[in-house]
Formats: sequence, structure tokens, C-alpha cells
Amino acid sequence: MTHSLSRFMSLLLLAATGLATLSASGLPLPTVAKPIDPVETDGGLIAGKVLDSGVRAWFGVPFAQAPVRDLRWRPPQRLSWSGVYNADRFAPQCIQPLRGSNINHYFGHEATSEDCLYLNIWAPADSGAGDDLPVIVWIYGGGFTIGSAAMRNYAGEGLAKKGAVYVTVGYRVGALGFLAHPELTEESPQHASGNYGFLDQVAALEWLQRNVEKFGGDPDRVTIMGQSAGSASVSSMQVSPIAKGLFHRIVGMSGSSVVDRFRSTLKEAEQTGLQYEEALGVDSIEVLRHVSADKILAQQQDCQLGCSGTIRVGPTVDGYFMKDEPSEVFARGAQIDVPIMVGFTRDEGFSAIGGAQTVEQYRGFLQEAYGDKAEELFRLYPASTDAEARRAARDVARDSTLGLSMFVWAELQTEQGDEPAFSYLFARVHPYTQGVKFADHNPATVGAYHTADVPYWLQT
Repeated sequence: MTHSLSRFMSLLLLAATGLATLSASGLPLPTVAKPIDPVETDGGLIAGKVLDSGVRAWFGVPFAQAPVRDLRWRPPQRLSWSGVYNADRFAPQCIQPLRGSNINHYFGHEATSEDCLYLNIWAPADSGAGDDLPVIVWIYGGGFTIGSAAMRNYAGEGLAKKGAVYVTVGYRVGALGFLAHPELTEESPQHASGNYGFLDQVAALEWLQRNVEKFGGDPDRVTIMGQSAGSASVSSMQVSPIAKGLFHRIVGMSGSSVVDRFRSTLKEAEQTGLQYEEALGVDSIEVLRHVSADKILAQQQDCQLGCSGTIRVGPTVDGYFMKDEPSEVFARGAQIDVPIMVGFTRDEGFSAIGGAQTVEQYRGFLQEAYGDKAEELFRLYPASTDAEARRAARDVARDSTLGLSMFVWAELQTEQGDEPAFSYLFARVHPYTQGVKFADHNPATVGAYHTADVPYWLQT
């Protein structure tokens, strides 16, 4: 691991703890699982296990009732049980389309289910109740349509070995997590609908506030951390009035809600819900709650996996979790004022300009996208050779999308908050095995791509 990469890892733990630089370590796969004494939570007793590394782990911990049948498209509900709950294996990921097996982010197909509101906890080997260790909560990305709290890329053994209690959270995605509808709004005490996936994240943080001390964590030192849609989630949490007091630091990686062209108003989102009714041939939410999930997913537009379906659903300014546009909340200085660390990777970007291969093609893409501003932009990102054009095109694609989004978030926190904003650029390129091929990118040319930083941050 390079010196600069060690500094990256130090920054992450520093963001969570304020501790001095910590040394890097590998992440061996566990081969032995020893049971440990049950932990008493406010829902009941939970038994975990000791991994081969000595790290203590609790996998598949329920933090809310299963959101099925009458609880589909309702806020998460608290639960309790009698006896001992054996949290010794990962729960299914929230139901979603499955990834192809020939892409870089394929880790093996997981079980999927609507019964998916579970979290996973990793704690240091010698930790225990009352140790007041820093807590890092990981929120996965996936465009709010896919994602898993159990993905090996997001495992917590490495960070637990460094002294943190690390948690991954399952939350509803796609239409099952973000559908709004006039009837749902009417039945809601808050007169809001949609954003159920965000409410799941809040419920998990509330559960941790009540219980994480029993696992060795400090409920007053919680860092929420996410990448892509997970980063958009934690930035949305920063402007949500119902999330206040649930976290104390933020790490955001390549995504934010402060610059978002795809969020809906509640009225717009309700119309999307009516589209689902029409497409599925039903006439009420009561009936729609009993339509099989696979039929609902078939209608869902999912451009992460080839733009299947035709109906787009996602985050909403619902008047409850998200009362106003995030930028408006920041403009009033009404955000949750905590330190943030935000950044992006060198070669990521969501713009067709990034695919330019020649100077001529680069100029043409700029003209098509920016019209009479194209020449001014070309002067800011110049290129005289095709190689320079490929680099400049990537820089424009990055800076006009994710770079801009992260910059504005940091700028707003700096201008409107008392707590600081720290920024980073991740430029390391993965050392691929020679000859490896993926359908979603070419290892020889992809550079430091979207998500390339995650396994380094999380030591996976």
C-alpha cells in the first residue's frame, strides 16, 4: 500500500475518531466462527460469532419489521422477539433486479426478499459494552434501485481490526423503496409518501442510538458514510429534520443530493404511483400491495442494468423526510451542521463527453452539450493531441457531474456551517490481473473509475 493510500485510510478513521494515523492491514476471509454470548438489545437477545481474525460479528440483525403485505410502502415499524436471535448469517438483500455475472461489480448472486430490513455489525476482537468506540455506518449505492449490505466489497472486518464498530444497513430500493401515491399520502400521518428507503436508513440509525453501546460503540460518535447513491443518501440525511442527532460526522463519496436533476416533487411522484396502477391493471394501493414484487420490478426503469421497464421512481421532496430541496435547506443554514469529508475519483463522470477519443470528437461533444459556451470550456480544458483530448474529455465529464456535485456540497457546508468540510481526489488505478475482461469497462483504460475507491477505503 502506498504512503498516499495509507493517508487515505488514516483520513477515514480520523473522520470517525480523531485518532492518530493507523497502520493498514489485510482482510483474510474468515474460516472459523465461534459463538459469543448474546447481547441484550431493546428488541431482544442477539447472538453473534467470532470470526477467524478475532473480530466479533453479528450478521442479519433485524432493526424493523418485515415491510411486507400491509407494511409494504409504510414507514419501518419497530419489532421485538422472545428467546435468542441468532445473527450468524447475512440476510437477503432487498428485492431488486440482479446484476450480470460478467461485470466488475459481480460478487455472486445473493438471495433477495422484501423481508430485508437488517443490519450487520463488526466490532474489534477485544471490544465490549461501554468501550465507546467510534461507529461507522455504511450506506450502499446502486442508483436507489440495487445494492446490498452483505456485498463482500463492503465488509467491515478491516475497519473493525482498526478499532471501529462498523455497520452496514439494508434499505428498500426501487419501486418497493421509493414509490409515492395519492392514497399513500392520504393514509400517512405526515401527509407524505415515497422515500421509504430513506426512512429505513433513519430507523437503522435510531436502532443504533438505542443499542450500539451494547456492541462497544459510542452513540455520540457515529459517522455515516456512503458512495454514489449511498453518498446521496447521507447528504440527504444532512438536510432531513428527522435525522437530527442520529450522526455526528459524514463521509460522502461520489454522489450528493445538493445537485440532483432527477428528484421529484411529491405531486410528480404521486403521478408515477398512478402509472404503476395503470400498468399493472389495479385500481388501489390496497390491491397493489398484494401484486407480486417481480411484476412491480418489471415496470421499473433501471438504467444501471440496461434501462429495463419504462417507469422511473426515486427520491422525492416529500415534505417529511425531505421538506425542501437540499440546496434550499443549506441556503438557510438549516442543515445538520457536522464535519463532512467528501470527494470523488479521477476518472468517473456521467456524461457522454467522457467517451471522446480525438480532438475533433471532443470539440464536437462540447459543441453539442454547451453550444456557444463550448469554446470557453475548451480554453479551460484544452487539448492539442488526441491523448490530451481523452484526458480533457474525462475531466469535463467528471467536473460537470460528480465533481460539481461534491464541490457544491462542500462549498455550501463551508459557507453555511460552522463545522469544516474536507475534500479528496482518489486517483489510484486497480492492479488488475493481466487479461481480465469485464462487460462494463476495459481494465486497461478505465482508470480510477466510479466505485474504484471503495475497496481501499473499506480495506476489502
